[in-house]
Amino acid sequence: MVDKKDLGGYYENLFQKLQCSHQAEGITGLLLLYSSHVIHVLESSSDVLYSVIRDLKDMQQQERALLLEPKILLMSHNIPSRLFQQWEYNVLNITAERLDDTLQGEPIEKIISEFLTLLLKLGIHMQKTYKEFPNKPLSSVLDNVPELIVPQELIECLLKSNELLTPHQFLDIYDASISVIMDSEFVWPKPEHLLPETRK
Repeated sequence: MVDKKDLGGYYENLFQKLQCSHQAEGITGLLLLYSSHVIHVLESSSDVLYSVIRDLKDMQQQERALLLEPKILLMSHNIPSRLFQQWEYNVLNITAERLDDTLQGEPIEKIISEFLTLLLKLGIHMQKTYKEFPNKPLSSVLDNVPELIVPQELIECLLKSNELLTPHQFLDIYDASISVIMDSEFVWPKPEHLLPETRK
């Protein structure tokens, strides 16, 4: 990752362009910039989300990519309400810790569950804080709840797992043509070739 503020500025510009072409949907979420990792939570329409994933894929093909080896954790549809009021980013001053041996043996489902639980709790905390103090800077909101910041070793575990897809793999599946058989194409009973009746 190059300069972290470059990445925050890059996404601010990208979202301005996307909002011009997808005027109906706003973009909200949170970009957390660690010393060597990034967590990006986005809330928007499917079109916007797929555009961001396509941009990630294109970024990988550039010589000077802002992000290396991104993975997609979760894509959800028809969520009743948003967790974040706006999109913002913050540079975290958290040092990377060594991977905990107990964490390495855990099933990936448990690690994902722990990861998502922390993000949801952080989002709920931010919602409550901004209702009481609308102008409070994000950095001070995050400083008050260090226990809700996803540890870097948890991110490292997810990035090393083969279960999560890269943007390229994700889009290959999304763009693959699907052969759908309509119900009207099924005939019951199964048609058989009828031979002409033989007469004696």
